[in-house]
Amino acid sequence: MSIPWLFRCPISLDLFTDPVTLSTGQTYDRPSIERWLAGGHCTCPVTMQRLNDTSLVPNHTLRHLIDRWLLTGHETKSKPINFINSLAALKLNIQSAETSIETKLEALKKVRILSMESDNGQASLIQLGFFPLLLDILFQTPQLTTTTTYPELFTEVALDCILSLSPEKHSECLNILKNESCLASLGIMLDQGNVKIKTCLCTLIETIASSPVTRQVCLAIGQSQKVLQVLVSLLCSSTGFWAMEAAVKAVYGICMLEANRSNLVEEGAINGLFSYLSCSVRRNASQALASIEALLVVDAGRKSLLMNVNAVGVLVKMVFVVNSDHEGSEHAVGALLIMCCESMGVRAEAVNAGVLKQLLMLLQSQCGVKAKTKARALLKLLRSVWAEDPGVCNFYNAM
Repeated sequence: MSIPWLFRCPISLDLFTDPVTLSTGQTYDRPSIERWLAGGHCTCPVTMQRLNDTSLVPNHTLRHLIDRWLLTGHETKSKPINFINSLAALKLNIQSAETSIETKLEALKKVRILSMESDNGQASLIQLGFFPLLLDILFQTPQLTTTTTYPELFTEVALDCILSLSPEKHSECLNILKNESCLASLGIMLDQGNVKIKTCLCTLIETIASSPVTRQVCLAIGQSQKVLQVLVSLLCSSTGFWAMEAAVKAVYGICMLEANRSNLVEEGAINGLFSYLSCSVRRNASQALASIEALLVVDAGRKSLLMNVNAVGVLVKMVFVVNSDHEGSEHAVGALLIMCCESMGVRAEAVNAGVLKQLLMLLQSQCGVKAKTKARALLKLLRSVWAEDPGVCNFYNAM
């Protein structure tokens, strides 16, 4: 298939993959022009004009024209491209049992381009029912994602398409996962997939957990030992930062349903969440702390925390964090309040870990009303432990 010269980069002479325009008005493929500029050149390769501005502006118009041309599968000089018919042909290729795996994969790649880079293409894909089709391909035909020559690539592309089509707007379609075989496929892919696949599936689980339409699916996921085991293992994983962060959000969503909490505790979620909070970089600490507070409602959750030698110290540190918005403070204090009501030993350990100073700094900060209410309640509970410290007593009595 010959490439129209307008779709070729003037530097590489290959099809544009990411067309960008210079201040001179000339368009190049981003990797090619970035290499040119990185080589110390200060001119436009075509016009040789000196560049006072080296910023690169995405050429969306050209990108969409190339998308449409790719969808036709051939060059059309005499007749206009029938975009909808092209999408229908793509859909047929993906659906047909007679289509080879290689053809299906190429079709999915074209769908991914449209779903990620073209608003019009995304709208057309949704209109033509690609979202439920992609879910069906991913979860109801596991042979495509487990026995192909490139199973991970096939799964990655399909997941990219699904997440790009705004799954939160099509929650009802996700009820496909109420089917036992589909849920089993989810567990297998989550367990055996690479870091990107795990990250994408965690994001999908988060979407499921956040919608009332898919409540039954969230309950089913909460009953799946395989899924919960993998999610908990990701909380402690050092191999994939983004998968770990996505797993925190997924666990948070799942444990917001009370019926799921006992199973999460049983699979080690308490220890997993504290392992995550012990990391030097954590983007979702607030959700991790909220999950811990929710899981402590379960008796087994409190027992699990008591057996974790680092838990109380971690919670105390999270009560007040300098230069934070204190979003997680409420949940850290809430978790300590639950445990201090449960155990005198925890009270003494918290005080020895410096909780009094942390609480006093929190009360003087701009934290929310709920956080301050819980902080005051915890101080009151700890009063017998810190009664010998007159400075703290005077501060508390003045509040």
